Amino acid sequence: MNILWVFAHPEQRSLNGSLMADALDALDGFGHAYQVSDLYAMKWKAVLDAGDFGCGSPGGERLFVGAEQERAYAAGELSADIRGEIEKLVWADVVVLHFPLWWFGPPAILKGWFDRVLVQGLGFGVKAPDGHTRRYGDGGLAGKRALVVTSVGARPSGFGPRGIHGQADQVLFPLLHGTFWYTGMAPLAPFVTYGADRHDAADYARTSAALKERLRTLPDEEPLAYRTEAGGEYDEELVLRPELAAGGEGLGVHRFPARSGSSMM
Repeated sequence: MNILWVFAHPEQRSLNGSLMADALDALDGFGHAYQVSDLYAMKWKAVLDAGDFGCGSPGGERLFVGAEQERAYAAGELSADIRGEIEKLVWADVVVLHFPLWWFGPPAILKGWFDRVLVQGLGFGVKAPDGHTRRYGDGGLAGKRALVVTSVGARPSGFGPRGIHGQADQVLFPLLHGTFWYTGMAPLAPFVTYGADRHDAADYARTSAALKERLRTLPDEEPLAYRTEAGGEYDEELVLRPELAAGGEGLGVHRFPARSGSSMM
């Protein structure tokens, strides 16, 4: 498989930096090809602006971001750093986003990668032959899979069904469903390292081994079973039809019922 590993942590000697080094060694051993986008090391520009689009906003006119992204993407006029990341993204079978969870989301530099790389015409706004917009399971990146590798300082109980922080899969819903699934990438269950600030050598050895095992089984892993927009399960207002997950509300209704023995983590 071809794997794009997008890493967003400012310190290579961190827990996350060490885990990435172990993970890349494992990928070598499993015979996978990979490319790494180490955003801090690359000094990645996180802020989208008119300079991303070659000539920028022509004549000083108002900038319409999506339309200008699509024009520049089609014309090959996106800035060189964006074009390089899109080449990696198109090449990849699996995209791994590796970051510490800060304020219940990814670091700003990774959010900037989404804003600048997942351009209209590729990541969103892609039209099917009949004119409908392809999204939620049928976007421009359909056929790829995606994995979140992240760390939190809290214990697992705090991210459990009654934990004060909220369930981990729901905290990560904007990424799993709103970024991956929206663009067509099939999200895998996230790999979460808990108690990261308290990891000792034994904890690290267990976490590293668990991540390597996830990567070993990656080719055969089943994605999370989110419902597709085009599958007829949502009405014209994009609301789940009442006979599905009857009586249910909230984020969980957008996944098919879990199979016996399945788990998010």
